[in-house]
Amino acid sequence: MSSVFPSALSMIAISFLVLYAAWMIIANLPRRDRATSHALADRTGVVVYWRPGCKYCMRLRMRLRFTRLRHAEVNIWRDPEAAAFVRSVADGNETVPTVTVAGKAMVNPSKPQLLEAVTMYTPHLLPGPGEPTGGRG
Repeated sequence: MSSVFPSALSMIAISFLVLYAAWMIIANLPRRDRATSHALADRTGVVVYWRPGCKYCMRLRMRLRFTRLRHAEVNIWRDPEAAAFVRSVADGNETVPTVTVAGKAMVNPSKPQLLEAVTMYTPHLLPGPGEPTGGRG
């Protein structure tokens, strides 16, 4: 029985690694209709500045995928102008996610903080009555 136990643990570990790798790939993909550059982003709405591999970015972006909130996503590693903007609002650091709502910057906000800012500054971007908002933060 002791020879079965290590192989079961190995299978669990391999399964975990495969799922984690798939999640990393999916979470780092830009949204086809929402990926943009700093120059092209509608800064009167919501813009999420992110970079690949950032677990906080992945978390916020995945949570936003389950909302109907219209937003743009800008990869700061592909856009030097976006990286410079993030440094300008994050004390010289490239701290991401940095999100702007109607031009007002928020560094590493939670989903509830972001939705609160949207409610305050751009309520027209929120889902209408009866539309799902994406559940918990």
